[in-house]
Amino acid sequence: MIPRPLTKRNLHLYILVASIQLLVVATPVFSQKRKNSQESKPNEIRLREAEFFFSEAEKYFILEDYAKALLYFQRVSELNPTNATVHYKIAEVLAKGTKEEDIQKAAQSIELALKYEKKNKYFYLLASNIYANLGQFEKATAALETMMKEVKGTEDYLFELAALYLYDKKEDEALKVYNRAEDIMGVNEVSSQQKQRIYLDKGKIPEALAESEKLLQAYPDEERYVLGFAETLSMNGQRNKAIQYLENFIKDHPEAGNAKMVLAGLYKDDGQEEKSRSYVLEVFDDPQVNVSSKVLMMGTYNAMLSQNQSKKINDPELETFVVNLFKKLETNYSTDPNVHLVGGDLYMTLEKDEDAKREYLKAVRSGSASFEAWQNLLYLETQSNQIDSLIAHSEEALEMFPNQAMVHYFNGYGHLRKKQFREASYSLEQAKKLSTSNPAFVSELNGMLGDCYNATKEYAKSDQAYEEALAFNPNNDIVLNNYSYYLALRKENLEKAEKMAAQLVKNFPENPSYLDTYAWVLFERGKYKEAKKTIEKAIQSGQGTATHFEHYGDILFQLGDIDNAVKQWQKAKQKDGDNASLDKKITNRKLN
Repeated sequence: MIPRPLTKRNLHLYILVASIQLLVVATPVFSQKRKNSQESKPNEIRLREAEFFFSEAEKYFILEDYAKALLYFQRVSELNPTNATVHYKIAEVLAKGTKEEDIQKAAQSIELALKYEKKNKYFYLLASNIYANLGQFEKATAALETMMKEVKGTEDYLFELAALYLYDKKEDEALKVYNRAEDIMGVNEVSSQQKQRIYLDKGKIPEALAESEKLLQAYPDEERYVLGFAETLSMNGQRNKAIQYLENFIKDHPEAGNAKMVLAGLYKDDGQEEKSRSYVLEVFDDPQVNVSSKVLMMGTYNAMLSQNQSKKINDPELETFVVNLFKKLETNYSTDPNVHLVGGDLYMTLEKDEDAKREYLKAVRSGSASFEAWQNLLYLETQSNQIDSLIAHSEEALEMFPNQAMVHYFNGYGHLRKKQFREASYSLEQAKKLSTSNPAFVSELNGMLGDCYNATKEYAKSDQAYEEALAFNPNNDIVLNNYSYYLALRKENLEKAEKMAAQLVKNFPENPSYLDTYAWVLFERGKYKEAKKTIEKAIQSGQGTATHFEHYGDILFQLGDIDNAVKQWQKAKQKDGDNASLDKKITNRKLN
């Protein structure tokens, strides 16, 4: 007969049959022969009621309606108070509660179950779990200890027993249990490693090492046990012994790539750089060593190079060595995105931006879902002024990371640089919404939004954005410059513009662009003599632009020095030949 799948239609029947079997097995009284129909009738009715309620309880338990399940199990218990299985089920339901009151009731129910049935390991296991949840570890351990006496074949739970002793901070009792486990099962990893940890916590180094050696004697060719032993030695001031041990192991096991990697690290910690690097090269040439381990080692070397840079330490030999390591990785694992990611980090550390961009792009094209890879790629494109690539890649990144403020920022920055102000303001506003917890970043975003809204002549929005930027950083030079200059161009709130520009040149007295802004604000305020002194400082810097000379000419004109005004306009024309407004000023010898 082909078995039918368990469906809603036959679920009830399945539970009913199972429950009948469970009740019959667990309650011998139900299976007693009836001496006569008159005497057995009440028992028969109780049996049927119990079977019905039990099946209903199991049904609701499976459906995770524990409240209803509990009601039905309790009804069964009323009908048959000595049924151990029912008390177990009641405890099981109550143990799923979150209130301590429920857990306490669960403890009472499981104790009743164990009163009527002492040979069921599941009863003891549930009891131990309930007591542990109540923080009653003595009772929890006692339940497991009793189980192992009463129920044969439960020695596998020695590890759970030891763990409970550890929770109860009874390390000595845990040690005894682990020794019992070894007596039964022989030397094993779980017991040995746990005993090592206990001994180390107690500062008993010789005992910890003895446990490690015992495990090695049982499994002399197991590399991970060798590595664990070497690590224990090294961490406890016996690095030279660890090195010698690994050297001996590698002689007998030349294929042990992970041992070589650990040995390389020990030699490095010991200041033996040459030996360390020789083993590192062997590891990177070994195809048996996992690529993730090699990438991790590359990350360590990247960190070293970064530290050298921060300390201004120049170590070309180290740089060459690390680059060669990466080339080995790139050759052997060309399609691994993590390889290209760590390569990008390497070249970024070495300030080789083009190489870094290439590797980050390979990483994302190889399927890397790393946000850092995208972020670094976008940052480098921003730094190298690759605006078209920046926009294209930021839009691609937005499909993967729509909730990352930095991606919206880079996209907005790109559009701003392309003078696509509507697109820029949208992306920057999205970045702002996602960055409310970072005031410094929000301030920067507001400064850029001010520029966008000014360009689209949404002056109320631009002024608000600039004000929000300055509220966080009143000395933001870019905002002070742009805000004051745009107010001057609009001939609005000139007093405020003058204060901001004056603060700007106070903070940056030699900056020709900021001097020009201040001069132009003074010009619009009608303070032509002050404007003249300020713009002359800008020009005397030797960095005068067409705008600076044009402004100088405008100021001189207002002071009545027409001839020199024209000369300055002509100088501006030399720097900006396509300026029609200058042509008109020069021809007409007056302001337009």
